[in-house]
Amino acid sequence: MKTVHISALLLLLSILPLKAWSAEVQLPPENLTELVAAGLANNPELKASGVRWQMFASKVKQAGALDDPMIMLKVQNTPAREPLIFNKDPQSAKVIGISQQLPFWGKRGLRRDVARYEADSYHWAFEERKLELTRMIKESYYQLWSVDKGLEIVNKNLRILTDFVTITELKYSVGQGMQQDIFKAGLEKSKMLDMQITLQQQRKSLEATLNYLLCRPGNSPVGPVADFSMPFITLSREQLNATAIDQRPQVKGLFSLENKAEASRRLAGKERYPDFNLSAEYMIRDAVATEMATDPGDNMVSVGVTFNLPFQQGKRQAMVAESTFEKAMATEELNALKNTISYTIDETLVQLDRRRKLVELYRGGLIPQAAQSLQSSLIGYRVGKVDFLTLLDSRMNLFNLERELNESQAEYMMKLAQLEAAIGTELTTASQTSSHHEN
Repeated sequence: MKTVHISALLLLLSILPLKAWSAEVQLPPENLTELVAAGLANNPELKASGVRWQMFASKVKQAGALDDPMIMLKVQNTPAREPLIFNKDPQSAKVIGISQQLPFWGKRGLRRDVARYEADSYHWAFEERKLELTRMIKESYYQLWSVDKGLEIVNKNLRILTDFVTITELKYSVGQGMQQDIFKAGLEKSKMLDMQITLQQQRKSLEATLNYLLCRPGNSPVGPVADFSMPFITLSREQLNATAIDQRPQVKGLFSLENKAEASRRLAGKERYPDFNLSAEYMIRDAVATEMATDPGDNMVSVGVTFNLPFQQGKRQAMVAESTFEKAMATEELNALKNTISYTIDETLVQLDRRRKLVELYRGGLIPQAAQSLQSSLIGYRVGKVDFLTLLDSRMNLFNLERELNESQAEYMMKLAQLEAAIGTELTTASQTSSHHEN
């Protein structure tokens, strides 16, 4: 009777490797587009970056505005003993005046340019932060998918190893097996339980990371991730580099800093010319009768212009040098960024190609072959031609290949997210619907 039970279990095991045991899902699948949108809308660091840009944008109008005009009110040449008496001295007068500071022609426009280019650099820093946040959300999303797939495979293999332990115990009880097979099966099951605990902890960490990026409570539940298709990269290295130069916010930000430095240099050159102050005064005089003559007290008008003498050329030369060095720094940082982008594109394309080839190899060769090997081992073990260790080894080989397939798929999508962040735009919209493929 026990032999019949063993045969029944072996028959069941011949079917199990071809079917995945899936846990019941309580939460709906997460949508990557919605997660990214939530992160961009709620992340406080991103909001701070956006507010910083608006703050500097508000300085543009300030930089080009004229100083407020100055109003002057005074009494002039009145006797100290009677300061409010204006009809005793012909030189006494009540004076009202107005003055306006005017910078040399072109300075206001250049100051606006400096402020605008600086604000633009903060705008592109804000856009770069959005790219970085999107990349981190996508990486966490696909890591979560890999962990969930790993847990599915572990749960499936735990059921199979539990049956292996039962089979070895039955065979040993009827004298057809060895006690070490029981220990070996139990050991592998314990290792699988250890892996399950590790993956569960990894999922909790990824949930916390995703909630942090989305600025949600740390204990917010995160649903499973649906299967996805692996998009092809159709652009060449040259096209990707050109796209990065055209689209990458950090590149645009450094261009803005170059323009700011150039405007600062031109403004420093303008400092060699004087600024002007225009003024006008109106003097109100009272009629004064003296022993010598009678002053009718006619009102008087004064107009004038004052300007600074730009003799301190050392200071102005230092301003020109500062802006020159600022532009040189921005240029070299831009060159370094272009070099980094080129390297990132080349390295990422190599990794994407490697991961795609591995996925194709696992799906088209290694996993089907490992499944056939396991099937053969099950048949051989049933008739006593294969020992238990060979059967267990075949099962673990298939398990490891399935894990590596999922890891390669997730790594491909994470590398794709890194490539999109490097060039500054999405290359393709990956399908978030389940792709019907065998693992």
